[in-house]
Amino acid sequence: MVDQRTQKQTQLPVRFQHFEMLSNNAVNVEGDLMHFALLVDIEPIDYKEAMKEEAWKNVMIEELKAIKKKHTWELTKLPFNKKPIEVKWVLKLKLNPDGSIPKHKARLVARCFFCRNLE
Repeated sequence: MVDQRTQKQTQLPVRFQHFEMLSNNAVNVEGDLMHFALLVDIEPIDYKEAMKEEAWKNVMIEELKAIKKKHTWELTKLPFNKKPIEVKWVLKLKLNPDGSIPKHKARLVARCFFCRNLE
């Protein structure tokens, strides 16, 4: 039995029109694997880098306001001999197909590592 379904054709986003697109495992003439990092250095990698840009600061403030409004967590005094749960910022850009940036997104998430004792 032959599968008669049509294959969906994906269109290349406008922002990539000037690039030669190859499959992820394409091999060049020297035999090296080719890999592309198309959005390198566009998103900050940590809190310090994000704080240099006003747009990131604003979305981080909005995230903290939302946490406070929803009573997601509260700061308390840490009991003796207990370790705090670490948090980190996850920062992402939402992109339109043309490469423009409609939204910066920031989330404050817990860094919980199950391999260490959390008693």
